[in-house]
Amino acid sequence: MRAFHRVLGGVAITAAAVSLAACGNGMGSTSSGSTSTSMASPTTTTTASDGVTKTSDTFGPACDKIPSSGKGSLNGMASDPVATAAGNNPLLTKLVAAVGAANLGDTLNSQKAITVFAPYDPAFDALGADKFAALAKDPATLAPILQYHVLPQRMDADGLIAAGSEKTLQGGTVKIAGDKTSGMTVNGAKVLCGNIPTGNATVFVIDKVLTPGS
Repeated sequence: MRAFHRVLGGVAITAAAVSLAACGNGMGSTSSGSTSTSMASPTTTTTASDGVTKTSDTFGPACDKIPSSGKGSLNGMASDPVATAAGNNPLLTKLVAAVGAANLGDTLNSQKAITVFAPYDPAFDALGADKFAALAKDPATLAPILQYHVLPQRMDADGLIAAGSEKTLQGGTVKIAGDKTSGMTVNGAKVLCGNIPTGNATVFVIDKVLTPGS
């Protein structure tokens, strides 16, 4: 895992030369633009202790907004690495652009087991168009924000809820509260659809962009 941190650190530095045009690289293909606490195993968990989930494990009020078929559907995302899977999902186009601008797509795709908190498009819209454009032109600032949305181990909702908090790739900590029935939150951001399986990550679509140190 230290090696992964070094890789992401290097990515953030080299990405400083990337402009807003890098958003075109996106996350839809690994050939385009690249840029812990141990998990508790509660006895009530319905998913594997390694954090790997199935499409039937998904939960949340917005899961029905995910396409029912095609590459961006739950079944379509399940076999693709996380950056590629997100690139096919119509809820995550702004995240795709941000990861492309930070040159992190190939890096995320190459990892074996991670957890991703993925802000949906309205979460980025809430930042304002000017703020989003400024971040896209400043990969050195953008990369740590995106790293704050990634855990260096794969965890399902039960494991996250049992842990209560986890350290991110950025180095800060996110706090998990609530539950799958009444509503799960990450630093206060609502989980709109959680336990989404991809080839190398478990994904939680959330309604806010998380800010390190907030």
